[in-house]
Amino acid sequence: MIISFVLQGFLAVLFLSLGIQKIMGHELQVDIFKNLKFPQWFRVVTGWVQLVGVAGLIIGFWLPWVVTIAGLWFAVTMLVAIIAHIRVKDPLGKTIPAFVLLIISITLGTL
Repeated sequence: MIISFVLQGFLAVLFLSLGIQKIMGHELQVDIFKNLKFPQWFRVVTGWVQLVGVAGLIIGFWLPWVVTIAGLWFAVTMLVAIIAHIRVKDPLGKTIPAFVLLIISITLGTL
């Protein structure tokens, strides 16, 4: 139970920050999406997808079954990120963060 709350909080804070950065057009996020060869509108959509997941994580503090959905939501998002990095032949170092977040999301989704 405590592990679930810690992972929920960690992912909520992280993806809240990343989602807002994507929506607001933070230079790093713009550059990442350019490197991944995605249009910039997809960056904004991805930011909103992340914020929806954050809402699920927050709701999950009161309705635990929602955490499973949010965890799997982020797992799918991170799987797409990994595939995108592989598609453009990014070095492993750029793909590892998405892989770690995939593992955390799957773990949270299955607790």
